[in-house]
Amino acid sequence: MDPKLLELLVCPVTKGSLSFDRERQELVSRSARLAYPVRDGIPVLLENEARTLTDEELEA
Repeated sequence: MDPKLLELLVCPVTKGSLSFDRERQELVSRSARLAYPVRDGIPVLLENEARTLTDEELEA
């Protein structure tokens, strides 16, 4: 994920910052407790496509 692109993207739910999980290929919004998929290098920032983060993932 291009770091400059990551600086521009925000969570569509909270408008907060996102971090990139390279291993899972997801953009993570800790404030919304959601992880958005990145498919073929394209972020899918749709709430209904995101998965909910577990408590364990939020603690890490």
